[in-house]
Amino acid sequence: MTAALREAQAAYDEGEVPIGAVIVIDLRIIASNHNRTEQQHDPIAHAEILAIRDACQQMGYERLTEASLYVTVEPCVMCAGALVLSRIRQVIYGTENPKAGAVSSLYQVTQDVRLNHQIEVISGVMRAECRRLMSMFFRQLRSGEVPKRS
Repeated sequence: MTAALREAQAAYDEGEVPIGAVIVIDLRIIASNHNRTEQQHDPIAHAEILAIRDACQQMGYERLTEASLYVTVEPCVMCAGALVLSRIRQVIYGTENPKAGAVSSLYQVTQDVRLNHQIEVISGVMRAECRRLMSMFFRQLRSGEVPKRS
């Protein structure tokens, strides 16, 4: 989760919503990324999506059945769907997303038995650190002190 937090900090420094994601296989990071929706003018450029794309390219395959995703904030519906489609084995996230979370807060997409794949979920890893970065970003955004945009 420390590596995911570093990615989230990079997003923060770039004026992006500070969410970072890291994909690990056999205790080795194979992909990492952070939100880039503002930079890329792309609503799909979430940390999880970008990390999944990078990992699949690394593996040369669209399935990540042996992989774990570490992400600082609970994934949204789009990202949870992508995790199911990529057959990721496990999701470990830092803090809940009460307004858009699709793993435990609003929906449970990753555990829905009606879908063809379910994902093991671990929540609350480094929760305070993940929550602190998000709170700081949105507090600055509301006050007009938006972090710099690269």
